Amino acid sequence: MPRVLVLMSETGGGHRASAEALQAAFAERYGPALQVQIVDPWSDHTPWPIHHLPRIYGPMVHYTPWLWKALWILGERNWIARPVLALMGLLTQRSLLRLYQAQAPDLVICVHPLVQHPALRALRRYDPRVPFLTVVTDLASVSATWFHAGVTCCLVPSVEAREKALALGLGPDQVALVGLPVRPAFARPLPDKARLRAERGLAPDRDTVLLMGGGEGVGPLAAIATALAERLSRDGRSAQMVVICGRNRRLRRRLLERAWPLPVHVLGFVEEMPGWMAAADVIVTKAGPGTIAEALICGLPLVLFSYIPGQEEGNVAYVTAQGVGVYLPEPEEVAAQVSHWLGPGRAQREAMAARARALGRPQATFQIVEQAANLLSSIPVSP
Repeated sequence: MPRVLVLMSETGGGHRASAEALQAAFAERYGPALQVQIVDPWSDHTPWPIHHLPRIYGPMVHYTPWLWKALWILGERNWIARPVLALMGLLTQRSLLRLYQAQAPDLVICVHPLVQHPALRALRRYDPRVPFLTVVTDLASVSATWFHAGVTCCLVPSVEAREKALALGLGPDQVALVGLPVRPAFARPLPDKARLRAERGLAPDRDTVLLMGGGEGVGPLAAIATALAERLSRDGRSAQMVVICGRNRRLRRRLLERAWPLPVHVLGFVEEMPGWMAAADVIVTKAGPGTIAEALICGLPLVLFSYIPGQEEGNVAYVTAQGVGVYLPEPEEVAAQVSHWLGPGRAQREAMAARARALGRPQATFQIVEQAANLLSSIPVSP
């Protein structure tokens, strides 16, 4: 049985979500014909102190975003990034070789830029015949560290990413434009909004606003939720809100304790995101690439309220340039825009929704696993 090893790192929730989306798509498309294992080599298979590096990401982005942006900019300079990554490869080579010897992969897929270089170096020492596939999981602000000319294939989500890959030395035959890996459920038709709302305890006939801040529930969600509820109520909109707090339990408790002027449903971490998105009319969120990709598939106009400096800045420009959303950092601005879209600006919202659906790539995850399977010997597809 062919073995596929998917490499990721616990820096934010997006990389794990991408890896799990690929694992689920492999299972759905190929069933027991192959084995797919997700591994975090930084946290679980590298020596001290390297295995602590993923834990630094969250606090750095939250408390010192200027420092993260500085590091991101340095990563764009090959004369700095390449020696650092080469050093990381030397320091982790023995641990990664042991990982490959234990897993005996027939194909390695990487969904994290900083994992890619050391993992590829070690794989070439383990067995240079094993294909190495990079799946870029950033949308528009794509770091130069994503691209290595030694990979078998690099799958990218946007034209901008493909152009950057080619400029950094990858050949046209190495790069393919497919989209971002999202949960396989986004590739399937969903029931109409009224039915989806009723199944989730929502009013079927009310316009629905989805507010979220990623898996960790980051950003000024409480202030935005308060401003939204007050403005929609004051403007007389027939609306309801769904606030997804992710793993932020403190935020969820705070919001559950409040009295709201309109129906507000407060949730924690949600696994079944396709249904909640498809039940909504508008999404208010941070500029995470996975969330944007999923919202486009569902035809949701986006209000972006924050972004990670460097890493997600291009996502804001992408959304606004494509005419599928706006960037508004202040809660009162968010509230005014959403109220406009649910009132006199409804035609504008519907036009944005149509453009979003046209940009969405619901089959991207299955296209990725099919290209990955092509790098292996023939695998029968599950019926």
